[in-house]
Amino acid sequence: EEQCQRQRQQLGPAPVSGHSSIAMSTEAIDYVKKPAMDFIKDSWKLMRRCTKPDSTEFTKIAQATSIGFFIMGVIGFFVKL
Repeated sequence: EEQCQRQRQQLGPAPVSGHSSIAMSTEAIDYVKKPAMDFIKDSWKLMRRCTKPDSTEFTKIAQATSIGFFIMGVIGFFVKL
């Protein structure tokens, strides 16, 4: 019995079951929470800086997009042949 008591003293207290899993789960939550919060914060900054395009800007964007679609369609047509 004396040997058992000495070994217990040397080893220290036994770990409480579940305690390490609680610490691990908070670390896991922080691991997911911080990037998510940073993403939300950056998204709000972007939304505040964005403005609705006026008619001339919208027309330019629509023309550029239409030309891009046309070019991709022509390329796709010739590749398919």
